Amino acid sequence: MDQPLPAPTPQLGFMLVDAGRLYRARMDGAFEHAGLGLTPGEARALAYVNIHRGLRQTALAEKMSVEPMTLVGFLDRLEGLGLVVRESDPTDRRAKIVVLTPAAQPYLEGVELAASKVRADATRGFSDLERAQLRDFLDRIRGNLARECTSREGAPRETRTKEARR
Repeated sequence: MDQPLPAPTPQLGFMLVDAGRLYRARMDGAFEHAGLGLTPGEARALAYVNIHRGLRQTALAEKMSVEPMTLVGFLDRLEGLGLVVRESDPTDRRAKIVVLTPAAQPYLEGVELAASKVRADATRGFSDLERAQLRDFLDRIRGNLARECTSREGAPRETRTKEARR
């Protein structure tokens, strides 16, 4: 008589992708309901500009994992609201660097409040030590994967972009 195979344990990659997908969906919902008048993409773009200050538009699109034209739409709207400006890169006037304006601060506070609620939900039941360990583990995974890209392709694209600015 054939025994059913035991259910396989999900592989780490599937778990990371699934957790990331669910986290992103929750974060998008939180941004939609934050009352900021921003789409989730615009809220994410604003947060990325804040975290990665002084980046060119192309590098910012890469960090966000969106097409450059998608980012342009987000930035057009954010610029129209007076939250960002695009300035010429002093090392290459054809390239644009995205800069926050002082008017962005209340929006950033709203984005952070919405994000903090999702983070709290995602890590409910975790101790402070476990939250720190999770952050460390994810940072190490990211670093390992970035190094793997470096060894296969030369410098990772984000590094090549930064070096091109120098």
